Amino acid sequence: MLHTDLPTHADLERLLTARAPGSVSIYLATTPVTVAIDASRIELKNLAAAAVQQLAGSGLAKREIQAIEASLADLGDDAEFWAHQAHSLALFATPSHLTTFRLPNRLGSVLEVSDRFHVKPLLRAVTFPQAAFVLALAQGSVRLVEVSPDLPAYPVRVDDLPADVASAVGKAAITGRSEAGRLQGAEGQKVRMAQYARQIDAAIRPILAGTDIPLILAATEPLATIYRSANSYAHLVAAGLEGNPEATSDADLAAAAREILDATYAAELADLGERFELRSSQGRTSIDVVDVARAATFGAVDTVYFDIDEVVPGRVDEATGAVTFGEAGTATDYGVVDEIVRRAYLSGARVLAVRRDDVPGGGSVAAILRYVV
Repeated sequence: MLHTDLPTHADLERLLTARAPGSVSIYLATTPVTVAIDASRIELKNLAAAAVQQLAGSGLAKREIQAIEASLADLGDDAEFWAHQAHSLALFATPSHLTTFRLPNRLGSVLEVSDRFHVKPLLRAVTFPQAAFVLALAQGSVRLVEVSPDLPAYPVRVDDLPADVASAVGKAAITGRSEAGRLQGAEGQKVRMAQYARQIDAAIRPILAGTDIPLILAATEPLATIYRSANSYAHLVAAGLEGNPEATSDADLAAAAREILDATYAAELADLGERFELRSSQGRTSIDVVDVARAATFGAVDTVYFDIDEVVPGRVDEATGAVTFGEAGTATDYGVVDEIVRRAYLSGARVLAVRRDDVPGGGSVAAILRYVV
């Protein structure tokens, strides 16, 4: 089972607005297989040592450096923490605080030390999640299945989940007539199914709350439509799995769900690409780091694409947006594209963490603008 805790909008805003000398950002690959986690613990130790070395040359007080070093060492020694991981781990440390997020997507090792956090890779987890839940729903049964990129499907225990339609409404069957002579035939069945759907939605809500992980519905009609009308989770995928899921294994559900995820993300990127081309013809796009930085500073960015893997060191002027490029591996510079993304996000822009091949123009950043600049 993947143990994830994806950042909420409030988490991202807190990280993006934080300012403190000696802010350490670390990303590293992990594994949900506990017996294989030692490599990740060793990698954290190595990255922590490199962070301390950078901090030593930054002018930060020795006691504050020691506080960061101690908190990272304590985390590395916490066996219980490492026993429950996903595919990547993001850590954000200051002398007074340490925040971690366990992520479903795979990220490589990254270390950044500055006066602000390096949040850009974290945004990949909320742009195109690589995990999903499948709700396998039938009149006679219901189950929730967790899907991850390369692990077996995992059935999730859900408290208060009704066993079937009849038990959900306290009936031996759902085709009979009520004492008052109501709810009979197909109409009565649909009313009972709606009650069933609402109970399921309430039961899975605590598991999905605070996440952006897609939920894929596997059900036949009319139950599929009835459940969608009762659903309260914002990330229920429009495309669903057809057919009665009672006859489908968890593994087959997971395989079909991955195809839906791939198709959904591909379609979304294609739509965004068409929109970028349209705005380009109107003079409302840019693929130049310097120009996008200036636009982000003045709140002119509507949508920003960025390469999650590349770090462009330097600084962006707070007032003008002018870029000064720097050198990697210092505690005084930060990622220029990271800063562009921060300013765009805080101004209400949509941020898209993608691979370089999916960035229009093939560079490190591209933007759709709200108006011509």
